[in-house]
Amino acid sequence: MAWTWRFEKSDGTEVQPAVVPEEFTTQGDAESWIGEVWKELIEGGADQVVLSEDNTKIYGPMNLHADEA
Repeated sequence: MAWTWRFEKSDGTEVQPAVVPEEFTTQGDAESWIGEVWKELIEGGADQVVLSEDNTKIYGPMNLHADEA
């Protein structure tokens, strides 16, 4: 199993991430990573992310701006 993120603008258009992710072996690893780099992803042009396991969408889009302080 591989957990991956898709990076999008607010309109759903895919964008290249500012920080290149790996393929994660667990959902927790994928979520921990996004928690560490979300600010850099926003700065690079991503507004939201979608989490998938293999080719199955798990959740999203999740707004990266929701936790901005």
